[in-house]
Amino acid sequence: MAKKNQSKRLTKQHKKSQGVVGIFGNKAKLHDLTVGEISKLVIEQLEKEYPQLYFRYRKNIRKEEINEALKKIDPELGQTLFVSNSSIKPDGGIIEVKDDNKNWRVILVSEAKHQGKDIGNIRMGNLVGKNNNQDLMAAGNAIERSHKNISEIANFMLSESHFPYVLFLEGSNFLTETISIERPDGRVVRLEYNSGMLNRLDRLTSANYGMPINTNLCENKFVKHTDKTIMLQATSIYTQGNGEKWDKKEMFDIMLDISKTSLKVLGSDIFKQLTEAK
Repeated sequence: MAKKNQSKRLTKQHKKSQGVVGIFGNKAKLHDLTVGEISKLVIEQLEKEYPQLYFRYRKNIRKEEINEALKKIDPELGQTLFVSNSSIKPDGGIIEVKDDNKNWRVILVSEAKHQGKDIGNIRMGNLVGKNNNQDLMAAGNAIERSHKNISEIANFMLSESHFPYVLFLEGSNFLTETISIERPDGRVVRLEYNSGMLNRLDRLTSANYGMPINTNLCENKFVKHTDKTIMLQATSIYTQGNGEKWDKKEMFDIMLDISKTSLKVLGSDIFKQLTEAK
C-alpha cells in the first residue's frame, strides 16, 4: 500500500513537472540544489522509468552493517567495531533497489566536494596568505577525507560486481587545464593546472586506480596478473576542469547514468520483477 501511494505521489509530481524537463526548468532554483537533493530527484526519475522496482534513499550506512556484509563473505572479516552507533554519511546519500530476494542493493553513492577559492578571490580582488600579499592559496588536504567513505562503501560492496560511487569536484584545486583570471584592476593571474601548490587531483586518483576521470567506472574491472584475477572497485571521479561550479542538470545526468549501469549489472538479480511487469 505504501508503495502504491508513493507511486501515485511521484506520478502526480512528474505530470506537474513534466519529468526531467520540469525538474530542471527553473535555473535559479537549480543553482542552489545540493547533491543530496539531486540524488532524490534521481530516485524519482528511477521510480518513473522502472515502476516495477522498489527504490529507497537513505543518508547513511552504519558501520555495523558494513561489518555484517564483510562477515557474510568471510567470518574473519568485520570483527572490529569500537563505537556501536558509528556510521558513514556521504554528502549525496545512498540509493538502493530491492532485488528478487528482497535484499536492498546499492546503486548510487554520491559526494560533491569544493576545494580552492582562488578563482573567486582573484575576481573580487582579494589577496590571500599570511601577509595578504598572494594571489593564490596553497591547497589544503581536506579532500582526502573522502577516501574514508570510499573505502567503507567498498567494504560494504565487496561482494558486488559494481561500485556506483561518484565524486564531483569543483574549485581551483581540481583544474585539468591552465586558466587565466582577471582581477578588478586589470591584472591577469594565471592558474597552472599542473602546479603542485594548487592541484590535488593526484591525491584522489588512487580511488580509481589512475583510470580516466570524467568517466563512468561503475562496472567493476577484473584484471589478471600471473595466476590471479583481481577485482577493482573504482570511484567515478568527475571534475569541471576549469574550477567553475557544476551544472546541476549535468550532475543529475551523470548520477542517473551510474544508477542505470548498476541496474544493468544487477540484471539477473532483478530480472523477475522486470519481466513480471511486462
